[in-house]
Amino acid sequence: MTSIDEPLLLETAATYGVPAPAVRELMDQARPCLYLVPYNEVPEARRENARPAARTGGLPALPDGVNWPDGREPLVLSVDCAALPPGVLDIELPVDGHLLFFTEIEYPPESSVVLHIPAGVHTTERSATYELDGEDVRSRVYEPRTLYPVPGLTFDSEWQGGPQTRAFLDAEGRGDGQEDALDGFEEAVLDLAFGGHRPGVCVRLGGHSDPWDMAPDVDDLVLFAQVAGQAIDYDVFTMNLIVGTREDLAAGRYAGLQYEQQC
Repeated sequence: MTSIDEPLLLETAATYGVPAPAVRELMDQARPCLYLVPYNEVPEARRENARPAARTGGLPALPDGVNWPDGREPLVLSVDCAALPPGVLDIELPVDGHLLFFTEIEYPPESSVVLHIPAGVHTTERSATYELDGEDVRSRVYEPRTLYPVPGLTFDSEWQGGPQTRAFLDAEGRGDGQEDALDGFEEAVLDLAFGGHRPGVCVRLGGHSDPWDMAPDVDDLVLFAQVAGQAIDYDVFTMNLIVGTREDLAAGRYAGLQYEQQC
């Protein structure tokens, strides 16, 4: 699991004037994640051992008897589970095989599908062209881009509501900079966990969601994947979030996943 050396954490907090009790509240809300980014966005210190683990777009490779999902949503992401660094996430993913994500990123999806293709199963790349009402139609195919996994941390967007943090925010005689100090500290910690400046546009597995609107990972739902539209197509400005229960994710029951698009 991604972590930060405590002395470095406290040193960073002191730089921003954030007290240790508030730091502990922040870290209590931390959840690990995996960023999936192009090679040029992998922090330099991590590039030597970087190994590709995912791809955006392209055509799906499917087993015999398995067709492109009925809604013909585009393939937006393929994840090689065996290439993901082990022991990072606090949700369970398959240890091998590939996860294929079919969903719309340009407008709210009517139907979406995540498929797990087990390792060792013979697959064939499928054509984007199909017949509809006697005419040839082509499914949208996004440009394939190779992605590399980078561990990171995420925080609950409500973490500043903790009692120690509220006491720091409400303390008299500190001026009006407490909230800015907390925001700056949070950003610094997230960059430390990533190993460099985090990308603003990316694909992410696990962790807390970073939504543009209401967070969908509430109650017993956890974030499975978060896909920025621009990470797939530079001209698509949406945030696409996929959530499910820990139990369903652990069992590979992806039919019950929920998909939300924000823009």
